[in-house]
Amino acid sequence: MMLRLTAAALLLTSFAARADFGDYEDHALLGQSLLVETTMGSLRITAVDDSAFYVHYVEDGVAQLPSFALAGIPDPQATALTANEDTLELVIDGLTATVTRSPVTLSFSRNGEALIAEEHGYFNTETLRGFRFQLDDDEKIMGGGQRVLGMDRRGYRLPLYNRAHYGYETYSEQMYYGLPAILSDDRYIIVFDNSATGHIDIAKTEPDILQFEAVGGRTAYLVVAGDSYPELINNYTDVTGKQPLPPRWAFGNFASRFGYRTEKETRDVVRRFRRAKIPLDAVILDLYWFGPEIQGFMGNLDWDLDAFPTPEDMIDDFQSDGVQTITITEPFILRSSTQWDSAVENEALALSVTGEPRRFDFYFGNTGLIDVFNAKARDWFSGFYTRLYRQGITANWGDLGEPEVHPSDTLHYVSDVDMVATADEVHNAYGHRWAQMVYENQLAFDPDARPVVMMRSGFAGTQRYGMIPWTGDVNRSWGGLKPQVELSLQMGLLGLAYTHSDLGGFAGGETFDKEMYIRWMQYGVFQPVYRPHAQEHIPPEPVFHDRETRRIVRDYIELRYRMLPYNYTLAYENTTSGMPLMRPIFFEDGTRPELIDIKDTFLWGDAFLVKPVTDPGLSSVPVALPDGVWFNYWTDTRAEGGQTVATPVSLTTIPVYVRAGSFVPMVPLVQTTRDYSSEVLELHYYADSSVEQAAGMMYEDDGANGRNLERGDFEILRFEAAHSDELAIELTRSGEYDGMPSERRIELVIHNWGDTPAELRVDDEVVELKRRLRRKGQSATYDADKRLLSVRFDWDHSPVRITAR
Repeated sequence: MMLRLTAAALLLTSFAARADFGDYEDHALLGQSLLVETTMGSLRITAVDDSAFYVHYVEDGVAQLPSFALAGIPDPQATALTANEDTLELVIDGLTATVTRSPVTLSFSRNGEALIAEEHGYFNTETLRGFRFQLDDDEKIMGGGQRVLGMDRRGYRLPLYNRAHYGYETYSEQMYYGLPAILSDDRYIIVFDNSATGHIDIAKTEPDILQFEAVGGRTAYLVVAGDSYPELINNYTDVTGKQPLPPRWAFGNFASRFGYRTEKETRDVVRRFRRAKIPLDAVILDLYWFGPEIQGFMGNLDWDLDAFPTPEDMIDDFQSDGVQTITITEPFILRSSTQWDSAVENEALALSVTGEPRRFDFYFGNTGLIDVFNAKARDWFSGFYTRLYRQGITANWGDLGEPEVHPSDTLHYVSDVDMVATADEVHNAYGHRWAQMVYENQLAFDPDARPVVMMRSGFAGTQRYGMIPWTGDVNRSWGGLKPQVELSLQMGLLGLAYTHSDLGGFAGGETFDKEMYIRWMQYGVFQPVYRPHAQEHIPPEPVFHDRETRRIVRDYIELRYRMLPYNYTLAYENTTSGMPLMRPIFFEDGTRPELIDIKDTFLWGDAFLVKPVTDPGLSSVPVALPDGVWFNYWTDTRAEGGQTVATPVSLTTIPVYVRAGSFVPMVPLVQTTRDYSSEVLELHYYADSSVEQAAGMMYEDDGANGRNLERGDFEILRFEAAHSDELAIELTRSGEYDGMPSERRIELVIHNWGDTPAELRVDDEVVELKRRLRRKGQSATYDADKRLLSVRFDWDHSPVRITAR
C-alpha cells in the first residue's frame, strides 16, 4: 500500500508555472508518429486516422494516466514529414500538423487552409494543466456534452465534472454526462483526453480563446477534421470507436418506473400491456429488486426473495412472452449491505489516504465506492453481472455512475498503468470504465451477445461499449420536455447517438398533466430509445391512464413498431458511419451557420423532420422546413421547403414531415419484436417531380447476434427511383442470413401520385387497378382523394422494376 501512496504523491507534485513546452531539441519519425524532444519533455503526434492526429505532451516528471478516448491501436496511416528551418510538417491525407520549433507549439491545416492552432499551447501550473487554442472570431462551437445552453456553446465556461442535476428544466451548465470535446462549424473536433476535474472555456474569459484546464490527468488531445459534418463524425468515431449495433428489441417499448416493488407487481404490469394490446419488449427493475426500501440496501447485488420469490421463473416467463428483463445496479456498496464484507475482503473498494476503504455518507446510506479502475475490483464486481446473465437478465442499467458522490480524497488504483490517482483525476472516466467492464464481461459470458449498457455518465468514446445514455432526472414538466432535442443532438454529434430522455419526465409533478405526457410520448417515437420512466406517484406507463391517453399513446407506440425496418437501418448507419439517428437541421446546409441555432427541430434519419410540441394548448406550430419538398406525414399535404410553415396540430398529432424522394420501409404490427418479420413489407415512396433520382436502403439481420456484421450475416435491400415521363422504382437485394425470408410480399405505396396511372407494370407484366388489393398475386389500387397509388406483388429477391405513367 505504501508504494501506491507514493505513486499518488507523484501525481500531486506541484509545478512552477509553465506557459509553453520549451524549445526544439530533436525529432524522429517513428512509423506514423512524429516524436519531438524539447527542453521540457517529449511531444508525440500520431496519425490515428487519415484525418486525425493524436497529440500527447509528456513533460519530464509529470505522470500520465492512460488514454480513455482512443478506441485502441490505430490503423496504419501513410505519413510524410518535411523538416524546415523553423517548423516540422507531418502530413496525412486529410490533415497537416505543423510544429513550430521555438517555442514548441502546434497548428493544423486542411487542404492548404488553416484549421485550428494552439495559441499558447501547453501549460502547467501548480494547480492546473491544459491547452490554449485560438478561435476565429465568427466561429460557432458545439459540444461539451449534456448542457442546456443552446446549440452554440461559445461564450460559456463549462465545468468538466459529471454531476447530477435533479429536476432540471430549461437551463443547465453542468449535468450527468459532460464531454471534454468541442465541434466547430469549421469542421473539426478537438477532444481533450483528460479525465480530471476542470473547465473548458469557450471564449468566455478571453475573446477568441479556447482553454482547456484540469487539476491533473493526461496532457493529450485529439484533432479530427472532415469536409462535411457527416464525414467529420465518421472520422471521429473511427478513432474513438463505433457504437455496436443494438439488438432489435432495444427499439421496442420499455416498461419502467421508480420502481416495481415486487414480482407480483412486475408481472401485473406486463399483463396490463398485453391486455391493452400495447406492444412491449422490456421491463426494467429499479432498486427494489435487491431491497424493500430506498435506503439501506444498495450494494446487496442480489434478489430480495421476499419481494421476488421466483426471479428466474419470472425472467423465463417474460422471455417466453417476448419481454426482456433489465436490472439496475449502482457502484456503491453500503456498509449495511450484504456484500460489504466481501467487497472489503476482495479489495474492491476505492481507498482513503490511510489505505482503508473510503467511507462516506450520501442519501442511500454510509457507503464505499467500487474502484472500477482496479482490475481486481472489476473482477469482483463482474461476478455479480455474470450471475444475472445466467439467470436470464438480458441488459444492464447502471445508475449514479458520475459517480453521484465522489469525495476528492478518494484514491483509485489505475491498474492498467500501475498508478494511483485521486478521485478528481479520474472522476469523468468513472462511468466509462464501468461501462467497459459491463460490456466486456457480457461478451466474455456470451461472445454473440449485443450488450445494452444503459448508463447516465461516461467519457468521449464510451459509445464503443454499447452505451445507451439517458438525460438524467429531468423535471416532469413542459420545461423538462423543452431541452430534450438539444441534449440528444449535442451528444449525437460526439458519438453518443442513443442519448434519450425519461419519456414523460422523471422528477416531481403533483398531478398528472395529460397533455404534457402525451406530447412527450409522441416525441419519443422519434428518439433512439422508447422508455417512459418516472417516480411512481404518477405512473409513467400508459396502461394506468385514461382511455383516450391509452389510445393516443398506443397509436404512437404502434407506429414505432411498424417503423422498425426504418429505425433499425438508422442503427446500422450509425454503427458503420457514426451518423446519429437524430440529426440537426444544420446538416442540411453547412454554409448557413444560422441553422446551428435551431434546437427544437431535428431530422430522424434522412427521411423525417420532427418538431415536438413543447407548449400546452397549441393548435398550430411554426416549422422551418429545409430546402426541397416536404409532405406532412399525417395528411400528405405538400409543402415547399425554405420557408416556415404553420402546421396544424391536435392532441393526436405533432409536426412530422417526410422529405420528397424518401423511401420508408414498414412492417405489420407486432406486440413484441420477437415476432418481427419483414416477409410482408410495406414500402412507402414519396414521389415528386422535383426529385428526378432517389435512393434508399434497408438493413436486415436476425436482430440478435453481435457478430453478424463481421461475419457478413445480413442482407441489404436497395430501392432506387427515377422520375421523368414515368416513375420507375427498382428493388434489389444482396447478402443473406439464417432465417431470412426466401421471398417477400411487397406493398409499394406511392404518395403524391396525381392521377389514375395510364399504365402500371411489375417488370414486363401489366398490373390492373382494382377496388382493393388482393391477398395473393399482383394487384393495384389508386385513391384519388389521398393521391395514393398502391401496388402489391410477390418478390423473389431477384431485381424487380415497377413502372407507372
